[in-house]
Amino acid sequence: MDFEQYRNNFSKEALKLGYSEQNVVRCLDYAAVLFSNNVPVIYNISHLGQLVGYKKEYLKKASTYGDNFYRNFEITKRNGTKRLISEPLPSLKEIQLWILKNILYKIPVSPVAKAYKPKARIIENLKFHRNQPKVLTLDLENFFPSIKMKATQNVFLNLGYSKYMANILSKLCTKEDSLPQGAPTSPYLSNLIFKSADALIFDFCRQREIRYTRYADDLSFSGDFDEKMLLGKVTDIIESLGFKINNTKTKLMTPNTRQTVTGIVVNQKPQVVAHKRNALRQALYYIKKFGLKEHQEYKEIVQKNYLEHLLGKVNFVLQINPNDNEYKNYKDFLIDLKKKNELGIKNASPSLI
Repeated sequence: MDFEQYRNNFSKEALKLGYSEQNVVRCLDYAAVLFSNNVPVIYNISHLGQLVGYKKEYLKKASTYGDNFYRNFEITKRNGTKRLISEPLPSLKEIQLWILKNILYKIPVSPVAKAYKPKARIIENLKFHRNQPKVLTLDLENFFPSIKMKATQNVFLNLGYSKYMANILSKLCTKEDSLPQGAPTSPYLSNLIFKSADALIFDFCRQREIRYTRYADDLSFSGDFDEKMLLGKVTDIIESLGFKINNTKTKLMTPNTRQTVTGIVVNQKPQVVAHKRNALRQALYYIKKFGLKEHQEYKEIVQKNYLEHLLGKVNFVLQINPNDNEYKNYKDFLIDLKKKNELGIKNASPSLI
């Protein structure tokens, strides 16, 4: 439906319901802006409830008492510290997914943002930094928690939503005044909110022929540059927008060292770092030799989806280097093993697999 059709249909129905002509014009002026941005027209919380399939009372509770609509748990990061994950309850998650697909995905992010987009592939972040004189990587500290509700509200305000609706939508996407790690809306919102910083950093780098990409909270730069000047400028931009660089993770890599971007070697051809490949190779060796169940028991692996976990890691290696015959064979082996497990051949001897 184009806006002219919407205008005609809305005017007829609104006048039947007793709306004044002044109110009809006011509503249509509001709707016109949202139509121009290709996002749904939402007049009030009752209207939002109709669109998402939940009563307005539920939306009011979820937006007012958001803390009660999440399940919190911790996961261990690679450095051994803990990361808090706040997973929305299924009903709130369904609403957030509606907001993501129908509103947020309609807004383009910066072309330098290589993560958190539909069909995004990590290889797109790597190809810009292959075989460069220098590679500098920076990490943003507490990325999601640094993004506050006011910033998310501005995303919806800039689309043309009323202050009231922008406030409701932003509250449905935040927890304790920031983006929760675990909500499906948080990653894409982070891209949208960091868009202005991406633009400033990219413009600075473009003028100096420096390559810049961002994968989530990892910023990567490559080329021939003065690293002190670059780091100083990027730090100023980052801090002026309320973010902070984690200085302990700042890395400058030259050609005579292993250059990595988001954990992938980029000196010549992109490749997953050796210690990760070796760990996978070792796990597959023991599974082939002793069997999956025996390997898990010996290593005390209680992960229920361990087979799928391994397959995901192998697929990741192949995503970076599709022509890796060794890992192609590992993939075939794991797929065959998974089929046998699904058929109930869980204790097959190594000779059978």
